[in-house]
Amino acid sequence: MDVFKIKSRGGVPGSSKGIIWCIFAQFCAWETTHSPPKLIIRDVGDKGIITLNRPKALNALNMDMIRTIYPKLREWESNKALVIIKGSGEKAFCAGGDVRSVTEAGKVGDPLTRDFFREEYILNCLIGTLVTPYVALIDGITMGGGVGLSVHGQFRVATERTLFAMPETAIGLFPDVGGGHFLPRLGGRLGLYLALTGYRLKGSDVLKAGVATHMCDSQHIGELTDTLLGLQNCYPEDVAATLDKFHARASFKDQPFSLKPVVKQIEECFKPTTVEGILDSLEKDGSEWALKQVKLLRKMSPTSLKITLEQLERGNHLTLQDTLSMEYRLTQRCCSDHDFYEGVRAVLVDRDHSPKWNPATVEEVDTEAVIKRYFAPLSADQELIF
Repeated sequence: MDVFKIKSRGGVPGSSKGIIWCIFAQFCAWETTHSPPKLIIRDVGDKGIITLNRPKALNALNMDMIRTIYPKLREWESNKALVIIKGSGEKAFCAGGDVRSVTEAGKVGDPLTRDFFREEYILNCLIGTLVTPYVALIDGITMGGGVGLSVHGQFRVATERTLFAMPETAIGLFPDVGGGHFLPRLGGRLGLYLALTGYRLKGSDVLKAGVATHMCDSQHIGELTDTLLGLQNCYPEDVAATLDKFHARASFKDQPFSLKPVVKQIEECFKPTTVEGILDSLEKDGSEWALKQVKLLRKMSPTSLKITLEQLERGNHLTLQDTLSMEYRLTQRCCSDHDFYEGVRAVLVDRDHSPKWNPATVEEVDTEAVIKRYFAPLSADQELIF
């Protein structure tokens, strides 16, 4: 069976040794009608709590879960004062979405290639516009689809076990689920760096980078949940005050930002507005860190790198809804092209980690042609409109 796995080849910041190689794997072979529910949904008075309940699959998000969460949030928006979402187990909040199923569907013309992304993005948009205070307890691995379930909400609570990454360029995709909206808003070129390289943020990094709003020791997550469920008033300031108390107690909150030593280099080297320019800037920098970034970027899908750079440049000036509409167009073009299927094959199916990208190098990718093809509107009946 295919479960989410992380293959760490060391801990050098931003290096190929730190790449998350296996993401978004389908986990369904052993799941039967007798398996525990994939979601646990509880009504607690005027509050609601959703628990992603696939711990052996690192709480991977599939279509059934999307189709259950969305209507429940719509219902709760009108009759709940607070919504909490969390993952079961100690390893993950949600390690991603079921892109392997999407690529398998794409090979046979199954509409899942349209439906999965469409319905996932509609859910992401609802989370981003929800009037009811929404608290995501991102304890453990949070990638891809898990980012979409959390980062657009009002409150995101990280623990020392949180591992956040958007490593889609390694599978011929791009940082979707609204990545084009939140990543460029992290400030400077940090979001672009995370998007192109898939760098892993851990623990306090997640807050220091601007992804999380609060921190809490994992051993206190249960206490925090009970405290939130016991609140008499759930105005945003009341929720924030509760989260602030647990944040102040977090034992890891003063740990240094892992990227602090290279922040200036990130700003300078990722300042160019072309992928070629970024690579050239890194090579001219010449430091050990910079050359490792070059080596890392050369492993990613060249087409994905160019899509991602354009995606973030545009998303910086778009609303969340318009960003998701743009990203939906990109998914449909990726599902009709080579690299997405090849990346999933290399990372998730055969696991040889030797994708044959086409074109094979950044220099061979016609930037103007990519922009014209991937970012062009879909037909009127296919567009994602909110």
